[in-house]
Amino acid sequence: LAQRSISAPGSAVTVSMEGSRPVLVELQALVSQSAFSAPRRQAAGVDYNRLVLLLAVLEKRAGLVLYNQDVYVNVAGGLRLIEPAVDLGLCMAVASGFKDMAIENGIAFFGEVGLTGEIRPVGSSEQRIAEAKRAGFNRVIMPKRSIKGLKTPKGIELVGVDTLLQAMDKVF
Repeated sequence: LAQRSISAPGSAVTVSMEGSRPVLVELQALVSQSAFSAPRRQAAGVDYNRLVLLLAVLEKRAGLVLYNQDVYVNVAGGLRLIEPAVDLGLCMAVASGFKDMAIENGIAFFGEVGLTGEIRPVGSSEQRIAEAKRAGFNRVIMPKRSIKGLKTPKGIELVGVDTLLQAMDKVF
């Protein structure tokens, strides 16, 4: 995150787990009008098929018109992310790139996105939140069902969401 471009559209920070250790990662997305009938989809650091699935969810459940957009996604730093907990951050990076609106500084994301647009709980929530706070983030957007029973550290706001649309409403 040291070289992260603050207030850039198409950028979102997610909290991923590398084994038992939480890691903050910047996800970047470039979304632009396609000049061809079949738009390009390219993924570096995330599973291509997962990206295509999430783009379909963003289109169907969140109302983003992506069928005519080229979408390029990159995990900054060359990491390879395979856990579904990065879905929400990936979707928010794509939405930010599509809307050409930067996500407010200090927000981190985690949560699995289901096919109906629901945000599903993931493991190690307390560790993820603690790492986000340690790195200076003051807000975490995460699955609502994961908040119940958590000890919230002082100085960080937990925003629980049930759907992708709710997450987008909290940010844009």
